[in-house]
Amino acid sequence: MSDPVDSKSFSNISATTAAFTLGDGYYFCACVATFGSGSVEPQLLGPDQSTWLSAPTALKFTAAGTIAGYLPPGQYRFTHCDGDGRLLLGGRRTT
Repeated sequence: MSDPVDSKSFSNISATTAAFTLGDGYYFCACVATFGSGSVEPQLLGPDQSTWLSAPTALKFTAAGTIAGYLPPGQYRFTHCDGDGRLLLGGRRTT
């Protein structure tokens, strides 16, 4: 039996994305964008089901590149400030 795989991609985003669900696990994210003074970061919906919480600083893009790390299960979105870009999020859940 293979492990579940989650992935999500966004093209030409210039604002906050729609929410999407991820299982817990190790995820890889790639971002290609035109950055001014802005950033792209994942946010997790908080336990109150209304507040969006920023992920750790290590998971925040301030330039085009890649990041990887463990994420808990939940509802996520990407905030994007300044510019436009393409995001790809992919991962293999560990459970």
